Amino acid sequence: MIKRSLLLSLLVATSLQAQAQTPEEKARQHIDTVCVACHMADGNSQVPEQAKLAGQHADYLYKQMRDFKAMDGKPPVRENAIMNGMISVVPDEDLRAVANYLAAQTLQPATAKNIADIASGQKIWRAGIAAKGVPACAACHGPAGKGLPAQYPALAGQFPEYLEIQLKAFRDGVRANDPASMMRAIALRMTDPEIKAVADYAAGLR
Repeated sequence: MIKRSLLLSLLVATSLQAQAQTPEEKARQHIDTVCVACHMADGNSQVPEQAKLAGQHADYLYKQMRDFKAMDGKPPVRENAIMNGMISVVPDEDLRAVANYLAAQTLQPATAKNIADIASGQKIWRAGIAAKGVPACAACHGPAGKGLPAQYPALAGQFPEYLEIQLKAFRDGVRANDPASMMRAIALRMTDPEIKAVADYAAGLR
């Protein structure tokens, strides 16, 4: 009887402690236990294949996390074996706090890797590829790659390797959470060298 009372008291105390946490404290708890392995505690991933999240628009981060999460008995909109599992342990009500915390962090930007591609990447970014009907990246993501909150992510300073992976995923239909299939339609018209070039250019934007 005493052990049961102690257990109940512990559960109540733990519940009250969780309720007393501020949104930022909850965010830090999830980041330090779930996100840190790939994205680091401040959102500045050190692995080129993993996105830098620091300084990204909070609304965009929130949408992506929800897309990775199974909702209302439906499978995730964005499929990734690692992310689907990781995000499942974060309560939906805490996703916004995590997004806000990461958005407030300072990005440590990546750099372009292939200088020879800069000129062609710049041309695609600023003017698109008219012959293929590929619009300028700057039209949605801005001349400096800052993006547009809630709609288009900031790409400036992102790992070129990560950007290249995502563009190819859109092209191959592996990633399909873009509104109105916009990115899939664009990437489908781009070759590997064109994708690599524009990814490198975006990485170098500030």
